[in-house]
Amino acid sequence: MISLAHTRARVYKSLRWLLAPLMCLLIVGPSFALSQELTLSQKVLNMELMLESAYETYFDEDLAEVTQPPEEIAATLARVGAETGTTPAVLWAIPREDHLHLVLIVPNGEPIVRDLYDVPKELVETTTEQFHRHVSRPSSNAYMPAARRLYDWLIGTYEDEFLTPAGVDTLLVCPGDGLRGVALAALHDGEQFLVEKYSTTSIPAFNLIDTDYAPIEPGNLLAMGASEFTDLAPLPAVPVELASIAWQLRTAEGSALARDRNWQNRSLLNQSFTLENFNTLLGRQSYDIVHLATHAEFKPGKPDNSYIQLWDQRLTLEEVNNLNWQLPNLELLVLSACETAVGDSEAEMGFAGLALRAGVKSAVASLWDVSDVGTLALMNEFYHQIPQSTTKAEALRQAQLNLLKDRRIAVDFGALEKNLDTSDLDPEQLKTSLSHPFYWAGFKMISSPW
Repeated sequence: MISLAHTRARVYKSLRWLLAPLMCLLIVGPSFALSQELTLSQKVLNMELMLESAYETYFDEDLAEVTQPPEEIAATLARVGAETGTTPAVLWAIPREDHLHLVLIVPNGEPIVRDLYDVPKELVETTTEQFHRHVSRPSSNAYMPAARRLYDWLIGTYEDEFLTPAGVDTLLVCPGDGLRGVALAALHDGEQFLVEKYSTTSIPAFNLIDTDYAPIEPGNLLAMGASEFTDLAPLPAVPVELASIAWQLRTAEGSALARDRNWQNRSLLNQSFTLENFNTLLGRQSYDIVHLATHAEFKPGKPDNSYIQLWDQRLTLEEVNNLNWQLPNLELLVLSACETAVGDSEAEMGFAGLALRAGVKSAVASLWDVSDVGTLALMNEFYHQIPQSTTKAEALRQAQLNLLKDRRIAVDFGALEKNLDTSDLDPEQLKTSLSHPFYWAGFKMISSPW
């Protein structure tokens, strides 16, 4: 039962973004003391509060208590940038009825606002739908016109004047309704994909992500999945995927502690991939990475409509935070075979809120039903990159670049578990070119890039 105090807190938090400008006016008085800088700062603060309130309403849960104003966000970007050797920036992209509202903050910078009144919400939604429909099919380049328009609006608006001079290489994109399902990596400037220039992550709100940085060092991996289903398409590459990612971490070079510590992994496949076993393993020890190779869907409606398919049942998004997560050690949650109903506000909010619901620092999930072999290749390369990359977002970027450049992804079957059955994998599929964004752009990092 929800307490009266909890209800009052929820009501207050939902109204904060409306009350905040009035409180500022009461404090400074109706004079020129309410400067343009303060007004702009308050507008950004209100936008963050509004986004926070939207997620709290969707999940019916309080998610944050502290809200950083723009000047603190800029300082946080500078701090984490210094710790990671990167230059991160946060970009809010909020479609409104008659324009696209954009705000950019670079390290130690002030908010830079651009309102594109030639880009109303209806045009954003139409373009996004066209882009998604074509990029999620591996047969043509019909996605390119929409990819260029979206790039021009979101990135081109700032690139030459602000992003390039500041040396920005990491973009934290906070999208509003209609843009949460965009495959950012496949946006195109006419010469290059966005992934060729920036690491990216999609954030629900800056104040809803973990901004503490610590590199992923050898620890514990829990890798689970299913290759056989009663009423869903089989995923024959899953056994190889689970073995491959564990092998990549165990044999990785690049970690300062790799010589002294090794990754330890537990694995559950098919009949053993039950809710009881999953929850038991989570409760026994802490894990740094949890990898789920199974069908999952983010669907319209409330969180209990979206699910992750276990062997014995569907685990709804509403139930995810009831698991025995050992936090805050869990750095990364990966869903390697999921999809979302792009274009539906509630489905996109569930997808964007995946890390929030699990309480993990970062998540990786796919926007569409990517090919089994493409997923195997991408995940194999992603886990190869993790120990060598400063940030998780950069590890995903490098994996995507390797598929884009059509480099042959080596899955060393001989080095994997001795009795691994690879007979279900089509040898011809393993030779398929994976350069089309269908194979790599659907994988998206959610929440913290660090």
